[in-house]
Amino acid sequence: MLLKSLLWVAALPFVLCQAQDGQGAQDLVPRATAATTATGPVCTVPAASGDASYVIQNAFKYCGYNKDPTKRGRIVFQNITYTINKVMNTTYLQNVDIDLKGTLSWDNSNISYWLQNSYPTGYQNQSSAWLFGGKNINWQGFGYGTLNGNGQAWYNFVAGQSNYPGRPHQITIRDTSSSTFSGLRFINSQMWTMTITRSKDVLLQDIFVSSTSNNPHIPARNTDGADTMFSDNITFRRWTVINGDDSISAKANSTNILIEDCNFYKGLGIAIGSIGQYNGQYETIQNITARRINLYNIRYGVYLKTWTGTNYGYPPNGGGGGFGFMSNLTFTDFNLDNSAVFSVTQCTSYSGQTGGCDTSQFNIRNIKLANWVGTTNTSTVANIQCSAASPCTNMEIDYNTFQLTNLATNAAPSRFSCHAVKNTIGFSC
Repeated sequence: MLLKSLLWVAALPFVLCQAQDGQGAQDLVPRATAATTATGPVCTVPAASGDASYVIQNAFKYCGYNKDPTKRGRIVFQNITYTINKVMNTTYLQNVDIDLKGTLSWDNSNISYWLQNSYPTGYQNQSSAWLFGGKNINWQGFGYGTLNGNGQAWYNFVAGQSNYPGRPHQITIRDTSSSTFSGLRFINSQMWTMTITRSKDVLLQDIFVSSTSNNPHIPARNTDGADTMFSDNITFRRWTVINGDDSISAKANSTNILIEDCNFYKGLGIAIGSIGQYNGQYETIQNITARRINLYNIRYGVYLKTWTGTNYGYPPNGGGGGFGFMSNLTFTDFNLDNSAVFSVTQCTSYSGQTGGCDTSQFNIRNIKLANWVGTTNTSTVANIQCSAASPCTNMEIDYNTFQLTNLATNAAPSRFSCHAVKNTIGFSC
């Protein structure tokens, strides 16, 4: 009899768990629900006519927070499409498993709503459609569970303008720890696909991202695959990213970041920064490792970028004058296909502003590249433009381990362009 009750409750539409008339959600669930506490509560999200954000958030409220780790909650999205018309905030989760078997599809018919209501992320005046977070979360997409931002409407709307205010990131993973995200697909994000902020001990593996424009005259700009900030011990494993901007980017106060066994297409490559954007603010990037990376028609395998030391304008498109350092960055076993190799610039500044490349006090040091192979579209292995106010030090490029061919000349690229670089190892400027 107990088993029959368990099966019956698990099959109930979640509408029975919704709070009404001031009652708590638990008050509206049949008493038989208590039987599920042997293994934890289970919420199956029902189909919704129109906006599904309400039933989704109620599922998280009822099953998403569980004090006892032996009685984990479970939230099941069925193999259907859920249309999301409103912002969502689920940042209180604990001890929960999420099964995404269908598609979460963001409405793009009311752009003004998202511009006015997307949640601030707390950095660079950026915003998000979904704030998500907690501890001991296991989110599984089984290789087909999808988050679709329907971003083409956004690409058309901004028409190439960078960091349009209020344009939302698809999801922001905030204040999250000891959690795993696996087998998820992200399609045509509205802006950045995913931001990981103020989080630690997070594994993101077997993730597919595709954000490209179907209009050859309008780029899918600012469609980063993932960005980290104020976070520690974040692992990206077996990602595929096809997009129009950074494949994966580590920004302010990102430490112990591992990127491995990934395939990146069409975008700008792995970006470290930009950083140093906030005037007088001290920030760091430390202990970044990227290894076994395949890149296809990418602008750079890796590029490092800081703002100048002169402050113009305000974030996200203005700034400068920050200081600090990036250190212990290692990039090994890269395979290039028609992609440039490595770049450093400390010249980032306000839109239209030029110069100031020697003014940054932000220091770059202890960088290592080894075992890069494949084809490139340039004769330059590295273009390193550091700031004379704080020269780069201990830059190691183990050129003896490089096996690259310039497609234009059919020869190995051998040029190293350097400015304000000290202590080069394995190459000469």
